[in-house]
Amino acid sequence: MKVEIENEIIEFNVQYGNRKKLAIQIDSFGFITVKAPNDTSKEMIVSVIESKGKRILEKIHEIEVAREAPKAREYHAQGKFLYLGKDRFLHELIDSSELNEEVLKRNLKKFYIASCRSIIEERIKIYQKQLKVKPKIIEIVESKAKWGSCSSDKKLTFNYRLAMAPVEVIDYVIIHELCHILHMNHDRSFWRRVGSIMPDYKEKEEYLARHGYSMSL
Repeated sequence: MKVEIENEIIEFNVQYGNRKKLAIQIDSFGFITVKAPNDTSKEMIVSVIESKGKRILEKIHEIEVAREAPKAREYHAQGKFLYLGKDRFLHELIDSSELNEEVLKRNLKKFYIASCRSIIEERIKIYQKQLKVKPKIIEIVESKAKWGSCSSDKKLTFNYRLAMAPVEVIDYVIIHELCHILHMNHDRSFWRRVGSIMPDYKEKEEYLARHGYSMSL
């Protein structure tokens, strides 16, 4: 469902269930889920979203800013950069001898893209077998807003900055996107499937929410 608030579109999924109150959840990816009692009308849901629209937009913007927040980097041999969840010296990741900052930045980005591709291609084999799905295309991209995505034609994309996260967090994003091949939205069935493979997935979401801003170049 979609609602327009202050010239911005709020898109959300609705989960109906045996509950007494309506609740709005926003995960670390910025996805919105409305959990509503079974007999809740569409008009009532829209009304609630409209009444809380300003705060919802603020929260989404906070998530976007956290992901985009710049952090000063020192591009020399002893400069530190995240790799698989740990701080590494630049010289441990790439050749840093006698290169200027512009070249170091370019080479480091290439390193992360190549590393992310290698990790994703290795780890995804484990989970696509468990889920009995197979993506048609896997791409590594640069994104300020998303860690991963899945299109209706089974094309998966992953943010190269995932190479900065611990392997178990990378695994979560892989599982998340693979499950979208089975369930394109974030309904109850989707989260049940994610949880069946990774019961503690919420901890991985929290990691991305807390540390996503520092996973940058």
